[in-house]
Parts: sequence; C-alpha cells; structure tokens
Amino acid sequence: MQSHSFVSSIPSVSIQTADFDVAAEIAALRSGDCRVGAVCSFVGTVRDCSNPAHTQQGEGAPPIFAMELEHYPGMTERAIEAMIAVAKSRFDIFAARVIHRIGRLQPADQIVLVAVTSAHRGASFQACEFLMDYLKTQAPFWKKEHSASGSRWVDARESDDAALARWGIVSGNAG
Repeated sequence: MQSHSFVSSIPSVSIQTADFDVAAEIAALRSGDCRVGAVCSFVGTVRDCSNPAHTQQGEGAPPIFAMELEHYPGMTERAIEAMIAVAKSRFDIFAARVIHRIGRLQPADQIVLVAVTSAHRGASFQACEFLMDYLKTQAPFWKKEHSASGSRWVDARESDDAALARWGIVSGNAG
C-alpha cells in the first residue's frame, strides 16, 4: 500500500479528442518522484480495420474504416478515478495516469494510454494490466464502428469479461 506524501501535479485521468505524446506523459508522471524505479505503460490503438479479421465482426464483414467513441463527461472521469483507487489499494504503486480519447478515430490512431509508476516492475506490470482489463469492461464508453455498409455499436466481448474475472471481479457486460 502507498503511504508516501508525494502527489503528482498532473491529473490521473484525461478524456480528450486530441492525441497524446506517450513520452511526455510518462515523463510528467514520474517527474520529481525519486521513489520511482519502474514505469509500465500500455497504449491501445485502432487496429488495421481494412482487414475484417481484425475487427469484432469477423470474416465476411465489411471493412471498418473508422471508430467513434462517446462517453458521459464527469461520470467517465469519476469511474476511471475509482478504478485507479482500486489499483492503488491492490498493488504497491505510486501513481497512475489514464488518457482515453473520444470522437472519431482512424486506423493506427492512439485510443488509450495507461501508465503506472512504482518502486519495482512487478507492481507496475500488474497494475497496468489490471487497469486496462478494468477499463475494457467497466469504463462508461460507447464504441461505434463505421463501414461501407453503415455504422453499428459494438458490444462488450466475453474475453474482456474473462480478463477482468481473473482479478476476482465479475462483469456481465458481454451479451
């Protein structure tokens, strides 16, 4: 558990349309905190949606050329801040930063950054993976895929619920 008084000057959560600079975000997260011995980060990107095998729709589906993400301002940030609080209570981490983009995104665009600092790599790796699994199932975002045949909202996947379940958290999002 964290018992240190160091407080990062950057917010722990940012929901934004603009892209982010991973190196600058990590530098800001660990800036001035000499306790940090490890930083783990995850960056999610829009897959090459021209290949139907890379989408949730599978083979035979029309290629996806864009993705759109929506959220409830205020509610989304609070939900992710609560996820970070859970990660801090489970793992020996100092700080975490989650940036999630919204709006219309193209193939290869960055969608999400999760970065975690700790004294040792194990805690950072675990907390980063935990936060990403939590985000995929519990964060209030809605995703729409756009293809030549129209647009459709994407449902949660059973594999995302299973990933969260290994942390002892049950989610019934997939349907």
